[in-house]
Amino acid sequence: MAKSILNKASLDFLERYLNNASPTGYEWSGQNIWMDYMKPYVDTFITDTYGTAVGIINPDAPYKVVIEGHADEISWYVNYISDNGLIYVVRNGGSDHQIAPSKVVSIHTKNGIVPGVFGWPAIHTRKTGKEETPTLENIFIDIGAEDKKEVAAMGVHVGCVITYPDAFHVLNKDKFVCRAIDNRMGGFMIAEVARLLHKNKIKLPFGLYITNSVQEEIGLRGAEMIAERIKPNVAIVTDVTHDTTTPMINQKTQGYAKIGEGPVIAYAPAVQQNLRDLIVATAEEHKIPFQRAALSRATGTDTDAFAYSNGGVASALISLPLRYMHTTVEMVHRKDVEHVISLIYQSLLNIKDGDTFSYFK
Repeated sequence: MAKSILNKASLDFLERYLNNASPTGYEWSGQNIWMDYMKPYVDTFITDTYGTAVGIINPDAPYKVVIEGHADEISWYVNYISDNGLIYVVRNGGSDHQIAPSKVVSIHTKNGIVPGVFGWPAIHTRKTGKEETPTLENIFIDIGAEDKKEVAAMGVHVGCVITYPDAFHVLNKDKFVCRAIDNRMGGFMIAEVARLLHKNKIKLPFGLYITNSVQEEIGLRGAEMIAERIKPNVAIVTDVTHDTTTPMINQKTQGYAKIGEGPVIAYAPAVQQNLRDLIVATAEEHKIPFQRAALSRATGTDTDAFAYSNGGVASALISLPLRYMHTTVEMVHRKDVEHVISLIYQSLLNIKDGDTFSYFK
């Protein structure tokens, strides 16, 4: 692998794509950024009713391979507005209530963004030893309004979606940090695979469906819908997984994975073993470092949606190790990002047109 496969245009796209808000159910602005970047590298696009976007190479080929990430990010909904103008919330996806106090937020309205903050009682006012911890019942947003009437005048109402504005940055030269790396980094990585195929003038013998699904954070819904439309033969999914080397994580139950040590290849019932073996062999052939993870009944990713669709689709999961999932400081290693891109790219070159990956020859 070259010293770096990411160029300045790639990194500019990554920053723009991550900084754009794309909450579950409202992914379209991020999808437009993604499709605009992908235009030179694909033959055509399809989109669906809820916003999943797919760039296609060789759309007329009967054999179809999907590479997939998901486009949405966790967020909140306005759930209740008190008489004194404070806003209470419910989750949209797996938002973490414990990190909310003192965070700046963006409330999305028809009139644009209304800024606010998650308030929290000052330390001086709390009883030592009897402090309340943040819960969904006691966290609240303050937008500086006097009362409920002023909140309404600002365009905020029940159902408005709320995101964090925390922006992309780099720590110590090679650690990418932002909210929503889970999993817009997946959309970035599959876009880079398309760019490399185009750059290297690779002619694939099958149709490649570069799929950026919506609504993964609330139950794999976008992948379920688009799998039925594409009807693929093979699906390689990329998502994030936990770096388990930071404090307060039990490796005996969570397994071992660390940023900087390579992509994590999943072992799970939904993962088709022959396809996974091809990916492992590809990593070994090209000296791409990788880690392994054993998952239980489900992967908890869009792999499950593809694997069990259309009578069964040979599916595999390549995960990017990440620290601090579902916070505003999600962190990944640049080397891992590049290695995931390389592993997907090289694996595609090893897939044969018409291969069923069947156990029965």
